[in-house]
Amino acid sequence: MGREELVRRVSEFAKESEETILNQVRKMGSSLDWSRYAYTLDEKRASAVSHAFVNMYEAGLIYRGHRIVNWDPKGQTTISDDEVVYEEENGKFYYFQYGPFVIGTARPETKFGDKYVVINPNDTRYKEYEHGQQIELEWINGPITATVIMDEASDPEIGSGVMTITPWHSVVDFELAEKHDLDKEQIIDKYGKLLPIAQEFEGMKITEAREKIVEKLNKKGLLVKVDEKYTHNVSKSERTGATVEPQIMEQWFVAVDKPFKIPHSEIKGVKSGDEVTLKQLMRTAVESRDIEMSQNGFRKTYFHWIDNLHDWCISRQIWFGHRIPVWYKGEDIYCGNDAPDGEGWEQDPDVLDTWFSSALWTFSTLGWPEKTKDMETFHPNAFMSPAYEILPLWVSRMILMSSFHLGQVPFKKVLIHGLVRDKSGRKFSKSLGNGIDPLDLVSEYGADAVRMGLLVGTAIGNDINFDESKVKGYKHFANKLWNITRFILENHHEGVPKTLPDKAIGYLDELKHIVAEITTEMEKYHLYLASEKLYHYIWHRVADQILEETKEVFASDEEDAKIAMSHTLNIILTTSLKLLHPFMPFVTETIWQELPQKDEDMLMIAKWPHTKD
Repeated sequence: MGREELVRRVSEFAKESEETILNQVRKMGSSLDWSRYAYTLDEKRASAVSHAFVNMYEAGLIYRGHRIVNWDPKGQTTISDDEVVYEEENGKFYYFQYGPFVIGTARPETKFGDKYVVINPNDTRYKEYEHGQQIELEWINGPITATVIMDEASDPEIGSGVMTITPWHSVVDFELAEKHDLDKEQIIDKYGKLLPIAQEFEGMKITEAREKIVEKLNKKGLLVKVDEKYTHNVSKSERTGATVEPQIMEQWFVAVDKPFKIPHSEIKGVKSGDEVTLKQLMRTAVESRDIEMSQNGFRKTYFHWIDNLHDWCISRQIWFGHRIPVWYKGEDIYCGNDAPDGEGWEQDPDVLDTWFSSALWTFSTLGWPEKTKDMETFHPNAFMSPAYEILPLWVSRMILMSSFHLGQVPFKKVLIHGLVRDKSGRKFSKSLGNGIDPLDLVSEYGADAVRMGLLVGTAIGNDINFDESKVKGYKHFANKLWNITRFILENHHEGVPKTLPDKAIGYLDELKHIVAEITTEMEKYHLYLASEKLYHYIWHRVADQILEETKEVFASDEEDAKIAMSHTLNIILTTSLKLLHPFMPFVTETIWQELPQKDEDMLMIAKWPHTKD
């Protein structure tokens, strides 16, 4: 159908999905400034993405080159390390005679081009061999000349302590080849089929050819043994489920280890004019506590990811997304925010990794690259709370982009939350058929009950095993709120109390303690504790005890006592509604509108209660 038509159809689908998502967000009660709504592919964000690319290209931090990447043969595109998932599979592990050595592999189909044998220089078993020594040996397609490479990458404790390398189809092997300036030869094409180097196996899919290759090696007397009970992790594309095939390809990369002088820095531990790398900026921002990342487990995950970070491949071979702002004409290359003048220029067909544009979000939404009042007021952002699965995908890259383009951290505090899983602890997925539409739950139980069902008892950072019965329980709690309100309004007595009895004073002192406790939990972001404590106070203390204790007062003939207790219960109700509003916004706002005495027309804008009130 062509690029233009496909992009039009995908955009149409995205618009429909957008309406569904926005409707879900609204129905769930998110309190947002809708006038600031932005879309990653709108005109302003496209401008920001283009400027970011050009700035980094001109700084020498974006380059085009041949490096090993994760190739998805089903999706026909590169994917980032963070889009690779690992699935445990049972397979076979083969041992082959490679000249005087025994080597092991789970992928014999990649071994056609193996002509380097790596030995640890500290392994005394092979002290007679020297770096660069050549050995004549028989291999898959006949005699070859192998070269000895002495490198500590070969582990003497694993197998024979000797390994051959396939630089085109292994990240580790590629790095070894780069280190020793070795040849690299492609064995498998981008469709997962063997190339002419495989001779009679050319054109076969690797799964089809594997056992046939082993059979050929066995006939040559080169098969030593097979481990039939080999379990290993296989790299899969999270999006398509295809087995990822490492390939050396010409792509666009962000250089994370290249030193540059940062022109302006407000980051703790980094001065304007310092020579740094992007990787150093990402580490320093958190290490210096300019960004507070207090959850130690996730903090360690973040540093581990940075320590193992390679140059970021940002080009994707798909049609929907931000086009790379680079044009070609013969040998000429032009990078800019607008297309170059003159005829004959063709734009790079690739689009950028979606996380490239998402990484700009904290400032592209505030008007960057323009210097705006919003940028001055709201950047860095105060708080960011993503799920742990996008800590490397999004959080780390926001830090990278903000540090480079602004010399600022993107936000001051990060609090990582967990994932919502099904009742059995499994991820929600289409294949399992265990997905839940929040709008269905809202229709049956109300948004307030759904919110409480997700919050109460769920410590920040932990996954949530979603249980519908829990949501049902909080629907009963919403009904209980109405019953409490009805009792208090039915027993409302106008007037200002002359004095408060000791019991009423005790109730209000207890309420002040609750306000202080809930406020402290909220300030610590312990929403799961704050919501749970409120639930127990309102249901088990107010409804079960306090209201029962006051029935005797309202049944008496003492008008002053009734006025005093009505006044006290009104304070308990209005304060409880204020405390509960962030968790159950709909029912609390509706009840608020029924109250005869209140300090604001809308609960949403009422002041948070204080212990001195």
